[in-house]
Amino acid sequence: MLIDLRSDTVTRPTPAMLDAMMKAPVGDDVFGEDPSVNRLEALAARLFGMEAALYCPSGTMSNQIAIKCHTQPGDEVICEKNAHVYIYEGGGIAFNSGAQVRALEGDHGRITAEQVSMAINPDDVHRARTSLVALENTCNRGGGSCYDMEEIKKIRQVCSDNQLKLHLDGARLFNALVATGRTAAEFGSVFDSISVCLNKGMGCPIGSILIGPAAFIRKAGRVRKVFGGGMRQAGFMAAAGIYALENNIDRLAEDHRHARRIAEALEKKDFVHSVMPVETNIIIFRTEADMCTKEMVGYLKDQGVLAIPISANQIRFVTHLDISSEMADKVVDIIDKWSK
Repeated sequence: MLIDLRSDTVTRPTPAMLDAMMKAPVGDDVFGEDPSVNRLEALAARLFGMEAALYCPSGTMSNQIAIKCHTQPGDEVICEKNAHVYIYEGGGIAFNSGAQVRALEGDHGRITAEQVSMAINPDDVHRARTSLVALENTCNRGGGSCYDMEEIKKIRQVCSDNQLKLHLDGARLFNALVATGRTAAEFGSVFDSISVCLNKGMGCPIGSILIGPAAFIRKAGRVRKVFGGGMRQAGFMAAAGIYALENNIDRLAEDHRHARRIAEALEKKDFVHSVMPVETNIIIFRTEADMCTKEMVGYLKDQGVLAIPISANQIRFVTHLDISSEMADKVVDIIDKWSK
């Protein structure tokens, strides 16, 4: 039994998802003629109560397209210092948009309206023009933490008062919706654009959806083409996204339960210094100073569990639809038996 906790990107399509993919009607998406892509985009837009959507190969591309559409070269983007758009997208904000970043110190990846307000540059030729705020929900490096909707609304008001756009990197947004009981439409009502990854907890082979106003999505389509994201018979993959949106959202609660059980086992070990609060499907724990993370990852691999160290003293586990209750039990058992 191989238990892969490195990421929720490692999942494989279920037989039912594969069947939907094989039966998908397809066309040339660059011509706008792929019926499965068109259906997925309409479904996503309707779910979030927004006007339109654009299917992209990856979450990095959908985020970078949004940033490109919302900014001009020389602008400044406000985000948290560990935001995916900043540290995990290959310097894309600088490379693709010619913009710089104001990185803020958040609480498990979350920033506040007060912080945003204080970080906006004055209208001064010496300073970059602040044009965009980018939030991440759930926050990957924050241990899968979820934003409070009331704080998001406050950030929205700060953006509106200062003529700033507000983008959401919602790579694991459906995890946040399941964990908090909020709806997709609530998020659609406060953001100018939303990127939702279909690969991670949703279990698709590839794909991300960028959602926003119709005029924004038309502009985004041109940027996607420039970025090399024009796809042809993409409906085979879009069908996986349709299946995921219709079948794989509510089941995310199971992943969250598995994550909490594993976290509880870790909290009992004397070689674990601390475990970040577990709200969704990500567990980040810090080892004691004399505990080598490479040693622990090696031990886990020998036991059939794959994980990755994300810093010198931190390890991340991510649960997903390929992790069964039996697998979660096995991980707990391995942790219980592990001693320095």
